[in-house]
Amino acid sequence: MEEGDRTGTFTDETWAIWEPLIEEVRPRGKTPPHDLRRTIAAIFWRHENGAKWRSIPAELGPWWQAAQLFIRWAKLGVWERLLALVQEQQGVAFGMTFLDGTNIRAHHKAAGAQKKGALLKSGTIVKHLAALAAAMARKSA
Repeated sequence: MEEGDRTGTFTDETWAIWEPLIEEVRPRGKTPPHDLRRTIAAIFWRHENGAKWRSIPAELGPWWQAAQLFIRWAKLGVWERLLALVQEQQGVAFGMTFLDGTNIRAHHKAAGAQKKGALLKSGTIVKHLAALAAAMARKSA
């Protein structure tokens, strides 16, 4: 993801690394996804920033397209396969950061209902993948 670009779009070098990995794990449908690079960048941006789907910048495409792809892939287990493939290719420790939860305080309104299983797990995985993409972009720059 470009460092100077606050939307988090992929650089050509970074996308050259991610595209074959994504193509290997994505489900094959009747029609190929429209502008997959931009949609994946929107999903990563959303999970990096902790924003709502509707807050995705317009230059990353329609928010509903990113949300729809994320949910569909979460139900199919694509994000888990992608993380496993990236860890296999790049090494498990690549770009990993661990935080001690005792040092982080949640907002007093942070309590809420649990998310459904596949979406919660996939959201965490996509946050990790977005961090990996950002780390790869910084290395190549």
